[in-house]
Amino acid sequence: MSAGPLLPQLTPSLEAPESTLTPTPVPTLLEVLRGLDAGPRGLTEGQAEERLGRFGENRVPDTRDPSWARLLARSARDPFTAVLLCLGLVSAAVYAWGTASVILLLVAVSCVLRASGEHRADRSTADLRRLVATTVTVQRRAGEDSAPATREIPVEELVPGDVVRLGPGDLVPADVRLLRSTGLTVHQAALTGESAPVPKSAGESDPAGTGTAGTGVFQQPHLCFQGTSVASGSATAVVTATGADTRFAAAHRRTGKPPATSFERSVQGVSWILIRFALLTPPLVLMANAALRGRGLETLPFAVAVAVGLTPEMLPVLVTTCLARGAALLARTHDVIVRRLPALHDIGAMDVLCVDKTGTLTQDRPVVDRALNARGQDDPEVLRWAAAAAWWSLQLADLPTPDALDEALLTTADEDALMAYDGVTALPFDPARRLATVVVRVPGRLGTHTLITKGAAEAVLERCSLPDEERTRLRALAEAQAADGLRVLAVATAERPAGTRPHERGLTFRGLVTLRDDLVPTAAEALAGLAERGVTVKVLTGDHPGTAVRTCRDLGIPVADVLTADRLDTLTDPELTDLASRTTVFARCTPEHKTRITRALQTGGHTVGFLGDGVNDLPALRTADVGLAPRDAAGVTRDNADLVLAGKDLTAIGHAVAAGRHAGGNIASYLRITLSSNLGNVIAMLSAGLLLPFLPMLPAQVLVQNLCFDAAQLAFAYDRPAPSALRRPTVLEPRALLRFIVGFGALNAVADLATFGVLAFALRGPGDDEALFHSGWFTENLLTQAVVMVLLSLGARGTSGRRPGPVTWSAAALAATGLFLPMSAPGERLGLSPLPGVYYGLLAAVLTLYAAGLMTARARQEGGPPVV
Repeated sequence: MSAGPLLPQLTPSLEAPESTLTPTPVPTLLEVLRGLDAGPRGLTEGQAEERLGRFGENRVPDTRDPSWARLLARSARDPFTAVLLCLGLVSAAVYAWGTASVILLLVAVSCVLRASGEHRADRSTADLRRLVATTVTVQRRAGEDSAPATREIPVEELVPGDVVRLGPGDLVPADVRLLRSTGLTVHQAALTGESAPVPKSAGESDPAGTGTAGTGVFQQPHLCFQGTSVASGSATAVVTATGADTRFAAAHRRTGKPPATSFERSVQGVSWILIRFALLTPPLVLMANAALRGRGLETLPFAVAVAVGLTPEMLPVLVTTCLARGAALLARTHDVIVRRLPALHDIGAMDVLCVDKTGTLTQDRPVVDRALNARGQDDPEVLRWAAAAAWWSLQLADLPTPDALDEALLTTADEDALMAYDGVTALPFDPARRLATVVVRVPGRLGTHTLITKGAAEAVLERCSLPDEERTRLRALAEAQAADGLRVLAVATAERPAGTRPHERGLTFRGLVTLRDDLVPTAAEALAGLAERGVTVKVLTGDHPGTAVRTCRDLGIPVADVLTADRLDTLTDPELTDLASRTTVFARCTPEHKTRITRALQTGGHTVGFLGDGVNDLPALRTADVGLAPRDAAGVTRDNADLVLAGKDLTAIGHAVAAGRHAGGNIASYLRITLSSNLGNVIAMLSAGLLLPFLPMLPAQVLVQNLCFDAAQLAFAYDRPAPSALRRPTVLEPRALLRFIVGFGALNAVADLATFGVLAFALRGPGDDEALFHSGWFTENLLTQAVVMVLLSLGARGTSGRRPGPVTWSAAALAATGLFLPMSAPGERLGLSPLPGVYYGLLAAVLTLYAAGLMTARARQEGGPPVV
């Protein structure tokens, strides 16, 4: 367990945005070391061991994978499962043990399927957590009088007061205060969203001596934080906070329970409709039979059976099966791990995807865009000078690896051209000067050395011999390139006598090298695929608006509008809700801004997904209806995502959307068909029960009929929805669903009551033979259910060019059961009996008219707004 930070003043409040933090006293380096009871020579092994016991391991608190018992309990809280449990208890209360046993079995199967799917996802995500650094270079002493020595130790053994060494590519293992640094720049995108490396130095952050930090804590040049990485340079630093006391861990703690997602809200709405119907049905049946037929509690088993018949008992099983099959397919074929099964439906319903730019759309590394001379024309000579400076700076300054900008220059340059020079000396990049300079010998120029300087345009132009008008023009040229979302390096040279010290004055301006963010290779294809599926992409970034717009243009994303954080802060929530739907790029965003934008989009009626990789994306990712993260995202972000892209291919998002819509379409088809058919049967059953001197069907027959329905309807989990269903979000809208089931349920009830007339005619009066009446209605119910399954599942596709699928074969089996069970031995034990031949002819006429009515109603339904 952590004992708390030794230096609380280094960790400002996490509850307020960076922009609103009040000025915080900045301790001097001496105060930091005194507070840590440490020194620049490092801790002794004894001190480190004592502090490890006191502070605990340097480990971000992981969200523990839930146990099987917790997964099962969480599955049992599903609203549909709760409906079934209530009906099971009612069945047990009236001693209908068969009904209760079947319902409880369905509940158990559903819970086990859902828990096993989420357990597999948690296990896969745990494997991804190992993709992080495991060691750090630390400086320690054997005893008080011993000389310090450096060695590699596991990151978990790092403690406050340790002195660590950092180099290019290293992950910062804890929150640290710099002691010494050389040309240090750090990638902070995981915490702030900035794509460009941030210069850091060991100097005091408050040279004026005011004693306060006027900017956010992440902008303090002498502080580095866990979760960031070194882009260039090297440093020695003292650890100020580890484990749960780091800023990285604080972001983890701020993520509370996520709000209900789109799927969960829809399920709750549908569940309450079912609960109301299920609870009202038994008392209505009892009161109606008592008032009109003088029947008492003997009708209670029939009333419970009717209530069970109204409820889609197989829904939890079917939902879980659909989602689990889709999740397994995604993991197997597209390297997408679904950590929470309902999220698969949510991504199918998603119509807006918010993405962070750095690390998701771009690879957090620059590539050369153009090399321009002083006239603004393309000139490869400028790139050759810049690459030569990068190469010899790397060789002569004894840097282990080039920084990101130099690496981009070297990747583009001709290697033979670089070897044409002989390096003499180098002044590596200095964040204070914003320059790097090398001195080289050019073949054929004896006694003369060439000085090559590259760096920030403003800094280079100040050192060039130029008229004021020319300097102003070149500065405007550089600013225009920067405003277009490009990073700009200026290059200048000078001839100096051999043996003189490098003097960065009186330079000759050579030109500009512009660099852009390197795009993720599959990003453009992935975003185009999402647009085709009706998903709007919005970019939420902490970067400069020009950089974000440039990225969008390179990826082919149409930019409708750009909103920056300062403007966003002036908007009310209703104003932001209205503006967010029309805006493509949100720039300079803090984590709080990203969360607010996500909520505004949800308020506007959108189902929102969020794709991010940094700790700064975590609050918005958990607020969204579905959160996505790539495999190399920050560990805490990956662990809180609903879907993890285990591969490098962003087109997997499109496959996940298609899988979600596939599953959502099948679930919606099941709900529409089952609930409308069940409602029609219940209406007809209640009406017939009041008109007949006997029950229209025995309780056992109702339950067997329901079991036949349930078994047949499992085929929806394996159906293939129409291609048109994959081109638009699948939203489970309770009101639209209710309108659908009422309309088609009424049509089904008319068919059932028409069958009542057929039975009256065929049997010469329905009271003459109860068994024949029960058999006729039993057969008709199963046949009408089969017709509904086939016709409504086909939708606008019709039957042309389509082989019979699982639903068609299942409907055929259901129809065969309805025809042959009454004349079999099991049917006789249920109280059924063979029907006269004239009944089948009349029933065929009823079914033909019913099918015609279904097709007409379906065509009218599909001609209007889509209903899911």
